[in-house]
Amino acid sequence: MHTPRISALFLKTALLSLAVMLLIPETGFAARCLYVSSYHAGYVWNDDIEDAMKKVLSGQCEIKKFYMDGKRNLSPEFARQKGLEAKKLIETWKPDVVIAADDNVSRYLVMPHLKNAAVPVVFCGVNWTVEPYGYPYRNTTGMVEIGPVETLAKEVRRAVPNARQGVFLSADEMTQHKEVALNQKVYAKHGITITHRPVKTMAEWENAFLEAQKVDFIILGNNAGINDWSHDLALAQVRNKATKFTVSYLDWMAPYTMLTMAKIAGEQGEWAAKAALRIIKGARPDSIPIAANQRWNAFINPSLLKKTGFTLSPEITSKAVQVGP
Repeated sequence: MHTPRISALFLKTALLSLAVMLLIPETGFAARCLYVSSYHAGYVWNDDIEDAMKKVLSGQCEIKKFYMDGKRNLSPEFARQKGLEAKKLIETWKPDVVIAADDNVSRYLVMPHLKNAAVPVVFCGVNWTVEPYGYPYRNTTGMVEIGPVETLAKEVRRAVPNARQGVFLSADEMTQHKEVALNQKVYAKHGITITHRPVKTMAEWENAFLEAQKVDFIILGNNAGINDWSHDLALAQVRNKATKFTVSYLDWMAPYTMLTMAKIAGEQGEWAAKAALRIIKGARPDSIPIAANQRWNAFINPSLLKKTGFTLSPEITSKAVQVGP
């Protein structure tokens, strides 16, 4: 009978196939997810987006990361070059999906190089509106980043009933100009004019903060982009010089304000990662509706409030996290 010889041949073939399979790297079977950050590792907002994204994608996607470093390098020329570098990485690594965090990636990578391309893109952290980038494309979906400006404006009106003039003090960079425009529209409905005071250095920030004591209240925007930022100098300035009501929408600015209602970066990363998984499993990007964030945290600084005499609504004080000495 020839059966034993056939069985032996079959066994040898099966063992050989198994051996070949064992030599293939495990990552060869995983989907590839490219995370492109507008900024740098160590920037708190994007670190939180990245951490939330990795928790969702862990074990389900091979993750490669690319940083465009747009907070420490503000020139459009630098951003365009980083966009080209990211495009080259996409062409060579061939990810199954690109997760694009914050505005620089949309402006300098997705819009000029990936619009309606074959590679799916999930954006997140795009401030306030997608209109500058013409989203949606056939290959995109994403989450827009919206701060609680209307809620903050109502608290400003409650704390400073006769407010007519406010200053938006921030680093001089692209996303802050978008933030200012939205704040100006919202506060105008309350009869309040917002003036932007963009700065590039710590000394300029200190001087601008002092000058802003002439208006009714101050919105502290992002300090990222002020490369010589000093936490100690900023604390000293607000503790010793603040006489007007101060608010922010960024949790890392809470130590310098009386009230902060902060967006939650992790919400952006979690949503983007879940959308990426849906796409990997076969969903078309444009079948997933563009969303906006829904959650935020509140912080109050009792020592600054006591020093200046401003009071907040019970709804805020009962839920807010206290910061400061």
